[in-house]
Amino acid sequence: MSMQETPTVFGTEDILRSLCNSVTKVLTIATQSRIHYSGMVQRISKTCLKPDIGCFVLFDGGFSGLVVINFSAQAAMELYESYMLSMGMAKDELASSHTSDEVGNVMGELMNQIVGDFTGKVARELQTHITQNQPKMLALNKQVMLSVDTNLDKPEARRVTFFTGRNNIFYLEMAIDRTEFIKLNDFESHEAPDPDELIAQVNAQSAAAPQQASSDEQDDFLKSLGM
Repeated sequence: MSMQETPTVFGTEDILRSLCNSVTKVLTIATQSRIHYSGMVQRISKTCLKPDIGCFVLFDGGFSGLVVINFSAQAAMELYESYMLSMGMAKDELASSHTSDEVGNVMGELMNQIVGDFTGKVARELQTHITQNQPKMLALNKQVMLSVDTNLDKPEARRVTFFTGRNNIFYLEMAIDRTEFIKLNDFESHEAPDPDELIAQVNAQSAAAPQQASSDEQDDFLKSLGM
């Protein structure tokens, strides 16, 4: 009698973990500082945009949902400054307030990179496809909180606390339809190729090609001399 193997199931917490790992990966690389998140997750009843900067993005496809990240002014400015300085910007050229358009644009760009990394992992690990809209950023004062309607049938909402390199705090909230992915067949989930490594490989091959051609020409010349 053969024992039937228990199928691998991916649920809300697994999807949330994948999203959190995308946040830490993208922001750690972008800011050149250590970003990490709490080992505890909160169940919440709804998602909200909260002060000082709230950012949200909707996604749809294999499953539908919403991602919100709420930054304190200190966390937003730390991430913005670290990112711009790592890109070679001079410190005296940076915006001085979290309410400036430049800070909002940069945080929106980082949010777009996070969700892009996440959707790529969904395609590789869950073998389904989701699309997202352009992230929206809002600078909010202390008296304003905006509830975001997800239009989901059976939403499950979670909140995770993140810490920057200087221990400033921001929060990620995710709401998705209750769903499970059950692995029917084995498959390999390959990591996305690193663009920098691919460029380095191409440059190395391009540099080696002329050297090889020069060596072949020299050999032909010596043969023609009977050497």
